[in-house]
Amino acid sequence: METRTLGRSGLAVPAVGMGTFRTFDVSGSSAESHCLNIVGRALEVGTNLFDSSPMYGEAERVLGLAAKNVRKKILIATKVWSHSLREGRRQIKQALAWYDDYVDIYQIHNLAAWREHLPVLEELKARGKIGVIGATHYSRSAFKELMTAMQTGRIEQIQIPYNAADRLVEREVLPLAGELDIGVLIMRPLGQGLLARRPPPAEKLEVLEQFGISTWAQALLKWILSDPRIHCVIPATSRVERASENALAGSPPWFDADIREYVCKLAAGRY
Repeated sequence: METRTLGRSGLAVPAVGMGTFRTFDVSGSSAESHCLNIVGRALEVGTNLFDSSPMYGEAERVLGLAAKNVRKKILIATKVWSHSLREGRRQIKQALAWYDDYVDIYQIHNLAAWREHLPVLEELKARGKIGVIGATHYSRSAFKELMTAMQTGRIEQIQIPYNAADRLVEREVLPLAGELDIGVLIMRPLGQGLLARRPPPAEKLEVLEQFGISTWAQALLKWILSDPRIHCVIPATSRVERASENALAGSPPWFDADIREYVCKLAAGRY
């Protein structure tokens, strides 16, 4: 799998990482062991960046269990998610306890109280507890505020939604990220699963085989990664074998403009 440099942060990240929303929000030894197996398979194929949040229920804790014996091999991207500075500090303290006193990428989730949380994260980075400071948002209506945060110079990484059926960030957010050399992680690369569940006829994917594509999900992931401004996509999965399949989208050759447009048409159901 290709490794990319996360903008000016200098952090090396895999092209395909893994999200934990819903899939790692589990409890009980059997379900937790299954998540550990998913992480193990992911590491085998080069997927070593895992994204979580206190918003995701048990996911942060379960990811901590999975990372316990392989922490030096894993990049942890998590978030502070609270409009309360006091609660935010509690979340950060707990996350550091789960992740061996270090978080590789600490993001302000949905820009919640971002101006208040930034000094806290900056102080922790100065103390060597955090590697990269970032911010996220899923909503189109918040992109203007996200760009305001980016322009402060204090944000090194963003996480935004982007896929072949949702391209709004191409207008302003991605150009600004490129201009400021900000790292970009992509959430919802499969449209929260909706795009993956609507595959085109198999014969329509034959033209993509030259790019190492064998599944529609791989086509959707490679479509995103073919934009050089993108550093890592983070699809989630509850299936061990899917971790291997997704990782295959993280290697060249990449789609050119014509093939990207072709995938967009397939995503829109225009066969």
